[in-house]
Amino acid sequence: MTDVLVAGPLASEALGRIGATGARVEVYADGVGGELSPEAAAARALVPLLTTRVDRGLLARLPRLELVANVSAGVDHVDLDACRARGVAVTNTPDVLTDATADLAFALLLAAARRVGEAERVLRSGGFPPWNPAFMLGKRVAGATLGVVGFGRIGRAVARRAEGFGMRVLYTSRADPPPGAPAAERVPLAELLARADFVSLHVPLSAATRHLIGRAELARMKPGSVLVNTSRGAVVDEEALAEALAHGPLFAAGLDVYEHEPKVHPALLLRENAVLVPHIGSAEAETRRAMAMLAADNVVALLEGRPLLTPV
Repeated sequence: MTDVLVAGPLASEALGRIGATGARVEVYADGVGGELSPEAAAARALVPLLTTRVDRGLLARLPRLELVANVSAGVDHVDLDACRARGVAVTNTPDVLTDATADLAFALLLAAARRVGEAERVLRSGGFPPWNPAFMLGKRVAGATLGVVGFGRIGRAVARRAEGFGMRVLYTSRADPPPGAPAAERVPLAELLARADFVSLHVPLSAATRHLIGRAELARMKPGSVLVNTSRGAVVDEEALAEALAHGPLFAAGLDVYEHEPKVHPALLLRENAVLVPHIGSAEAETRRAMAMLAADNVVALLEGRPLLTPV
């Protein structure tokens, strides 16, 4: 009978760590949306990727499940209420992807400000004109004001990167920052949107944050500002964002996440001033390995009767 069900490709080292306990592991490289083997119903632990929807239906198919060990920091793909009602623990992989995601957020900020994607497309299409002082003018980053929405681990890491560019940092947060946090001014969201030249989103997806940045919030943003989203796609109203990119007030946007992944709103795909990448925030070899190993360590802790490392 299966002890651990893995719903997607997982690093061989992580699988080896689980297997070393003597656990019987069953891997579904394409996810668990389809038919499961008869042995899968005995699984005590499920290791899903963020593309796996862990809902009441899936839980009903796994009656002996004790743990959902996510290979992600966000858990909006997991029905936490259903897990709580069933007594199923949920873990995630915080910390290990902080720097990778912060690096990408700042890369998107720079690319959007300096029109990197647009300029590359011009060059590749043979449009390298003679030097012109008005060609591909972008926005200055050094000395500008950055607004960080959500001052958790990743938000603070982005603020630290901003220090190197001499940026003034504003932030919103539900909780007080810990000792040693980067110097920043705490302000309400409306004020942050009105003052910031660049706004970077770092909040989890919940009922309270769905479309946190909608038509009204985009209208409050500073003319010529840039929006960056590496949190979750549904935090932003994509249709309203496309309108703000087309008609103002936004200069540009940099997005790694989308409301209906892998689909991207067609209006965003038409915007030259949108830098769009396919959810690669944690896509570093070292980071993805660390995420897989942390998920595996949580599974091993369950199997060996020890406290979970990163319970949600």
